[in-house]
Amino acid sequence: MQQASAADEPAAATPLIRFEGVELGYGRKRVLSGLSFTLYAGDYLGIVGPNGVGKTTLLKAVLGVLRPQAGRVTRAPGRGGGTLTFGYVPQLQTIDEIYPLTALDVVLMGRYRRVGLFRRPGKTDHARSLAALEQVGLADSATLLFRDLSGGQRQRVLMARALAADPDILVLDEPTNGMDPAAERATMDLIDRLHRESGLTVLVVSHLLNVVIAHVSHIAFLGASDFAVLPVAEATTPEHLSRLYGIPIAVGQVNGRRVATW
Repeated sequence: MQQASAADEPAAATPLIRFEGVELGYGRKRVLSGLSFTLYAGDYLGIVGPNGVGKTTLLKAVLGVLRPQAGRVTRAPGRGGGTLTFGYVPQLQTIDEIYPLTALDVVLMGRYRRVGLFRRPGKTDHARSLAALEQVGLADSATLLFRDLSGGQRQRVLMARALAADPDILVLDEPTNGMDPAAERATMDLIDRLHRESGLTVLVVSHLLNVVIAHVSHIAFLGASDFAVLPVAEATTPEHLSRLYGIPIAVGQVNGRRVATW
């Protein structure tokens, strides 16, 4: 696997995470190898790949919960000189809805790292959590039970939880899984707005090609022999996609958004 050339690197952007020749796996099982790429401040990066190619493994390494078996991962300091902070939005299907938590209760979980162990959230934490709900358009839903919300609303609550942590990087794992087209579009439009208005660094991982290429600025295909982070227009030519997927793929525009068809 290889990285785009140095000429493709942003001249003034700050590198936040750099993978250099990284191998990832569990015990003796190697899952990914030769990963070399850089995530810059302000990036809107999509990583696409079919199920089973190692997307979850890569996410664990990005988040720092999985150490590389070889190679090196370097991280810049976060804002204020502390540790780089992530706002992680997991797959919606992994969230247990049995507990009678309100939307605000769920969002407050994003403040726990700042509050500290065995301490209760204070006024500042409540205010930041309510502001995060407002950011995602759910200011009036704070007292509603999380389990009673629609799938799209629950995903927005999880995004608000991530934003409440005041992250340096927003990481989303399959953010539109199981959604109908309207909820899918609304979710991705919200991510676009958060990136555009706040300059937030965003990493989206998905197996849904068209969901990603219609929104991100840069993309990489996990599982491809020539893994590289490239501008989306360069990476999604018919020739490139047809070679990656092994079938003829056309690329066009629908309502101003890039779409691949096969």
